[in-house]
Order: sequence, then C-alpha cells, then structure tokens
Amino acid sequence: MTQTAPHRHVGTSLPRREDAPLLTGRASWTENITPPGTLHLALVRSPLAHARITGVDTTRARELSGVVAVLTGEDVAGEFAIGLPCGWPVTEDIKIPDHPPLARGEVNHVGEPVVVVAARDRATALDAAGLVEVDYEPLPAVVDIEAALADGAPLVHEDLGTNHCYTWPMPVGDVDAAFAQADVVVEGRYLQQRVIPSPMETRAVVVVPDLVGAGYTVYSSTQVPHFLRDILAMICGISDSKLRVVAPDVGGGFGVKLNVYAEEALALALARRLGAPVKWVETRSEHHIGTCHGRGQVQRIAVAATSEGKILGMRVNLLADMGAYLQLLTPGIAVFGAFTYCGLYDFGAYSFECQGVFTNLTPTDAYRGAGRSEAAYAHERIMDELAAELGMDPAEVRLRNLHPAFSEPRAVPSGVLYDSGDYETCMRKAMELVGYDELRAEQRRRREAGEAVALGIGIGNFTESGGLSPSKVAAGVRLQSGGWENAAVRMLVSGKVEVVTGTSPHGQAHETVWSQIVADALGVDPADVEVLHGDTAVAPYGRDTYGSRSVAVGGTAVHLASGKVVEKARKIAAHMLEAAEDDLEFEAGRFSVRGTDKGTTIQEVALAAYMAADLPEDVEPTLAADSTFDPPNFTWPFGTHICVVEVDTETGRAQIRRFVAVDDCGIVVNPMIVEGQVHGGVAQGISQALYEEALFDADGNPTTATLADYAFPAAPDLPSFELDATVTPSPTNPLGVKGIGESGAIGSSPAALNAVVDAVAHLGVRHIDMPATPQRVWRAIQAARNPE
Repeated sequence: MTQTAPHRHVGTSLPRREDAPLLTGRASWTENITPPGTLHLALVRSPLAHARITGVDTTRARELSGVVAVLTGEDVAGEFAIGLPCGWPVTEDIKIPDHPPLARGEVNHVGEPVVVVAARDRATALDAAGLVEVDYEPLPAVVDIEAALADGAPLVHEDLGTNHCYTWPMPVGDVDAAFAQADVVVEGRYLQQRVIPSPMETRAVVVVPDLVGAGYTVYSSTQVPHFLRDILAMICGISDSKLRVVAPDVGGGFGVKLNVYAEEALALALARRLGAPVKWVETRSEHHIGTCHGRGQVQRIAVAATSEGKILGMRVNLLADMGAYLQLLTPGIAVFGAFTYCGLYDFGAYSFECQGVFTNLTPTDAYRGAGRSEAAYAHERIMDELAAELGMDPAEVRLRNLHPAFSEPRAVPSGVLYDSGDYETCMRKAMELVGYDELRAEQRRRREAGEAVALGIGIGNFTESGGLSPSKVAAGVRLQSGGWENAAVRMLVSGKVEVVTGTSPHGQAHETVWSQIVADALGVDPADVEVLHGDTAVAPYGRDTYGSRSVAVGGTAVHLASGKVVEKARKIAAHMLEAAEDDLEFEAGRFSVRGTDKGTTIQEVALAAYMAADLPEDVEPTLAADSTFDPPNFTWPFGTHICVVEVDTETGRAQIRRFVAVDDCGIVVNPMIVEGQVHGGVAQGISQALYEEALFDADGNPTTATLADYAFPAAPDLPSFELDATVTPSPTNPLGVKGIGESGAIGSSPAALNAVVDAVAHLGVRHIDMPATPQRVWRAIQAARNPE
C-alpha cells in the first residue's frame, strides 16, 4: 500500500495566493476584456410584467451613428436551434414553456429582453436602445403564487392552460399514523421572500470569433464554464468542439451565475452573425430584473410530537415560485431541499410535497444554500413553535430529538443516508461558547424588570447535502447532469507541479487549497504547485463549482490523481534504485529503500520520466495522471448557529449583540479559508432574515428595482462572528472533507429570525416573517398587544 507523507500543509491556514492580484488591481474581469473591433450590446427590456408585443419600431435606433444592428426576436429566431433549456425537469409531466433569448409576440415579466442593439461603443448602444419604440397591449399579470393557482387566475402562458408547473411528492413512513398518535400537533406557515443575489460583479460576457477556425471563445462571469460550453453549443447549433469558454476572475457567484442566460446566447449568436467580437455587461439595475432571483416559497410545515417533545412525524407542503420561465435549475431548487427538512432530528415518518407555480416575475433559481437554506429555516422555526406550545426551552426540544453520533452512513426520516455526524457535541459546544444558560437568566431578569429593550436568543441547527452530487442520484431526481469531477496532476521537467481542475472558483480559493492537497500527497512545496482552471481549452472535462462540492468532489479528484502520480513514480524510482517497489518508502517527497540510505526525490523521478532514457518496460514517459471522481453519496456538513439580539420594543429595531457559529465540515484543509466562507455565508443569511426582500406591486412592477430601495446590512450592522468547529470526517471520500461554502447562509437565517421572535415572545408574538424589519417587528408587537 502506498505510504504518503504525513499532512504538513492540509490543516494549516496557508495564505490565499489568489488575493494579491485581486487587491492590487491586477485581476482580469470579463468587463476588462475588449478585443479590437468589439461591438457592444444593449438590450431593450419589457417595462410590463405581461403584455403582447404589437409593434416594434427600430428606425431611429438604426439611424444613430455607430449602430451596427438592431434586432428583434423575430430577426434572430433563425440563430437558435432551441430556446433556453431547463436542465432539471423534476417530473415527467412538468410543464416547460418556450423560452426564446429575445421575446417573440409576448413578454412575461418586467426585464424580459425584447430587442438587442449592437454598436461600436457602449454609450451608443445604450442610446440606441432608448430610441427603440415598442408597442404593448397589457395583459393581466399574476404575482402571488397562492393566487396563481386560484380558479380564474390570469395565465402566465396561455398555451400551457395552467399556472401549475409540477407536483413532486415524497412520502416516507406512515405519516397519518404518526399524527394520529401525537399528543400535540404544531403547524406553521412561513414565507421565503424573494431575494436578489447581488454579487459584487454583475454578469458579463464577451464572445470572440475565430474567423480562421470557425470557432468562438466565450469569456463569461460564470460559475460553470463547462455547462456554458455544452448548453450554448445546443442553443446555437454549434459543435462543442468549436467553443472555448473562459471564466476569468469572477467577482462572486452565490448560485446566480450557475446558469445560462439569454444574453450569453445572444452574444454568441451576434458574434457569429456579425463576424466581430461582441460584449455585454449587465448594469446593476438590469441585475435586479434580468438575473434570477433566489428563494420565493410559501412553506407549510407541521410536526406531530409527544408531550415530552419527542417528534413522531413531519409534513411539509411547499408552493415554489418559478417566475415566468424555467431557467437551468429552477424547478429543482425547492425539491432539492426535500431531503433536509427533517434536519438533524430523528423521527419515524415524513412526507414532502412541492408544487411549482408560474408567476409574471423574474425567474428564480439557485441562491447560496439553494433548497437547504429554505429547509433549515422551516424546521428550525417549527422547532421553536413546538417548544413554545409545550412550554419547553427551545434548546431542550432540539437536544431531545437529535440523532445519536454516527461515523458511517445512517438513514434519516427523509429516506436518504447522512454520511456522519455528532450533532449533540456540536450543539452543546455552541451553547457553551455563547453562554446559553447565562443568557436565559439575563433574559428572565430583563423581562421581570419590564425593560423596553428585549433580549432574544435564536438557534439554527442545520445540515446540508453537500458534495453535489452522485451521478446516479442526479439521474434519479431527473437532473440532467453528472456529478463527477475531473483533475489532472503533472510533474514537469523542472520538478514543479501543474494541476488542471474541472472546478471553477469564484472566491473559494481553489488555487490555494488544491496546492495544499497536492503538496501533501507529493511531498512538494505548495508554492511549486500551479493550479489551472476556468478554461475549457485547458480543462476540457469538468462539472464546475456550486452546491458545496468543490473540495469534496473536485479536491478528491485532485487527491486521487496525485496518488496515481506517486504510484507511477514508485515504479520508476524502484527501477532507478534497483529495488522492489514494496521495499520503497515515500515520505516528504523522497523515495528511499527501507533499511538503507539509498533514495531519490520525486523531482528526480520526474526528470527521469521526462528524459525517458531508462524507464521500466511497461512505463510510458512523463510523470502525470488524471482522475475522475464520482462520489458514492452526498456529504452532509452540519452545524449550530446561535444569534443573540436586542429588540427595542418601542421601535421594532433588532440589533445583533453576538453571533456564534459552530460548523462541522469534516476534515479542514485550510481553517482560514473555511472561516472566510462562514463569515460571508452568515452575513448573507442574516441579511435575508433582517434586511432583504424583492418586492413587486400588484401589476408585477418591481418596487425594489435599485439599491436605493433594496436593503443590505453594512459592516456596522453586523457583529464580529464567533466561530468554532467540530470535526467529523466524512466516509464518502478519502479526504474526509464535507464542504463549507453554503453552511453559513443555511444556519444563520433561522438563528437570526428565531432570536427576534424569541425577544418579543413574552409579548405574545409567535412568528414574524422575514425580513424582520423594524416596521414588521413593531407591527407584530402591536398586533399581539391589541388582538382583533
């Protein structure tokens, strides 16, 4: 069996090698790329949520100096083999509307592209777009998902005959029997408001035609260059061998860039049509109406329990807002959460049903924690409501229902196998860190004193299905993509190492983390490891970055490829040292013959493999290997987040006093990077709980169309996060890692919202929908004090 050097770099906070160019203005963003002769695109977007297009006059726009083309949906229809596809048709009878990159005949949400302008500079393109005149015949719009299913509701797509997209059921166990024998049943109705993902860098795309080879290079601010290559080839009827997709530095993704958008298809089509480079950069206002939103659900959840607080069963019924069209993963986002609504809790019966619903709003799709965040919010809210119903402490109810510790896969109420977990240790660590008992004592004292500023403590326990995803499982839920990942590791003649990975980072520090994994496996310095990514010409095979999968799947592929390099090097080293392979030890990058001082470094072996003058007969030249890893199961990171807030009951303002997060992501490769991921995720989760909400009027017009109207927390609004960890290795992969990218956003929302409700629970408040703005909290207090 191969002996490898002990971990010398994995587990250490190696500084991020990615930071220097980002901090010194040397990063390469898509917007920075402007080849000679570039034509700039601007889009005319629908100002109405639902309307027929009765006329388009492009005369004035075409006459503007510098304008090259002004095209309608009918003009470009022949450029596309198919419309924008849905990659997750969750049921056989799902209804999927046609989705052309430019609207033809009808618009179905504010912001839908209607006309595209190409001009020699961006300002001219924008000016020309303002000169296009579009005549619309307004149609009734539907913006509420419950109202959309009512008899006589306006139809988003008349040809479908319904606003119902699909129904996806999943019963496990005898739920009716569990509820029948329960001492108490608690039901909750919770809203997952729409949120606007808002990465620092908006979307952008540049397409450069190769007029000699008839191919195209697509630069895009995307999380998924491989997906983009494959799907653009289908949309535009171009061989995937003629498409190269490059993801330069990407300024945040959060799931919203896990997609293929109309603008990318239009840019490729126009580059082909006009024979020139084409560029489009999204404005922040366009981002609010033209890029997928996150969340958008009505959740109904019920638990059946004994009088001692032991859960017997759970029912979950969701209405999920699809928006006007199905983007790449739209239908599957809510369904993905089905497996985690049971949370960390052990009980016997569970049922889940989700209905997808069309509305005249911007499509929804993945947003950090997709599906899992919504699930954690619902199960943690209902746990607090169960505790209130039974007069128990919220922590005690949770502790009574946790799974016991396990190190091998364990079946859970939703029917899936969690990989490993020690939930009680994690939860108690968080309670100790925050001083839970002392906080409860302080809360009692302040309530007895009648203080106007109330103290609240909120718990957010969670798990998530990370390491997305085993290919067979993906096929089982009708996701049209494998879940494997590919990597290649090459030792060069210099002794340096080149790693090619199919993952595509946008803040996750793959270059740093992969170098640590390879350095330990090969016994080299991380500084001698170069990591290549984000370019389908360099890394032709890959499934990209999302779903907390990077280290668990992509990092494992790198680790396995490194192991193959060591095995090949062992054969060559044995030949060089005239020894049997089994007599070689490998440590710290050096092969040595056991019991002697004879040895050689892996760099010397790499040189010998490159020169190929004296290799074993069955060994080919060069020292390189690749590996494709398809995980046997998801990984299941978990954690406990506890939020402490103070709520001014006279104004409704909630101020976070402390936030503690104890996460378990298995073996930690780089603690500093893990903490950074948790920091960002927690900030986003708190933001949804207390600040963010995409709002529309009754006609589907956005009322939070700019950052002047859409709230985010600023640095003074957030405390210093107190982080800790437990370590429960995953048996799913040889690294024992689980993933961390989404965890912060999953546990923080329920913790923050639970804390706000807990602060005012003594006033009779049982629930407040997100975001818990001062106005909403104040109104809840008034309603409790003055019930109708």
